[in-house]
Amino acid sequence: MISSAAALASSDQGLPTVSIIIPMQNEEQYIGSCLNAVLGQTYPSHLMEIIVVDGNSQDRSRQIVEDYSRQHARIRLLSNPKGTIPSGLNAGIKAAGGEVIARVDARSLLASDYLRIAIGLLATTGADNVGGPVRGITPTVTGQAVTLAWGSRFGLGGASARYGDSREQWTDTVYLGVYRRRVFETIGLYDETVPQDEDAELNYRLRSRGGRILLSPRLYSHYLNSPSLRRLAWKNLLFGYSKVLVWQKHPRMMSWRHFAPPLFVAGLFLGPFLAAIHWLFGALWIIGLGSYLMACLWIAAFYLL
Repeated sequence: MISSAAALASSDQGLPTVSIIIPMQNEEQYIGSCLNAVLGQTYPSHLMEIIVVDGNSQDRSRQIVEDYSRQHARIRLLSNPKGTIPSGLNAGIKAAGGEVIARVDARSLLASDYLRIAIGLLATTGADNVGGPVRGITPTVTGQAVTLAWGSRFGLGGASARYGDSREQWTDTVYLGVYRRRVFETIGLYDETVPQDEDAELNYRLRSRGGRILLSPRLYSHYLNSPSLRRLAWKNLLFGYSKVLVWQKHPRMMSWRHFAPPLFVAGLFLGPFLAAIHWLFGALWIIGLGSYLMACLWIAAFYLL
């Protein structure tokens, strides 16, 4: 009679080993929940390793991870002296032993079947990277407003990785990518000169080498939004700066939708000055601003009612 342990090993035969890389910096409020979600995966635990890379945290984040690592041998804690997300991911990848690399944010909560579905998609679709859409959650009113804005095409444009569409599709980048290890061996690691938007830059290099990226709504996760508008403003400023760096490196990544926000903001500020030159400019500015405000109110009512 075959033992239960032998039967389990037989059922897992052929499945790849997975290294989960979690960059972290001052995440004492979130890292425990993140690790609980990763530890709760239905993917075979003996095929998983969890590498948390700390970027000079000044709170209790390291202590929390150390406590988890004493209870779970699969968890390792590394240091990231540079403190940036790309350098933390690279440190984790270099230390990883898995055949598959799964990038997980310290503020994300994976559904229990996330890795099992992701590995299945890699095997059946031939994709080099798979991921799901961003789904934000927060306990605060401010955070809920941010979550609604991030989940709206009116608020963020046409990036498919931002929305929970009902169908799987090939795309340019995804949230929380699960990569075949050979991707990094072929195209290199994350660009550490880019403090944000590192996923888009890496995935562009992947696609330029013939790689394919799959977005699947079956890959369910939540991102715990920060209720701090100050933190949100800083992250968006850093993201905008990083986007310019990425465009300088890969000019073909630019799309018309990337120019809509700066042109709109420029129009808001220049409108009153142009109105002083000719009344027609003033009329166009008022019509444009009024139309935008009406659209904002209509979209807000659509989500709230």
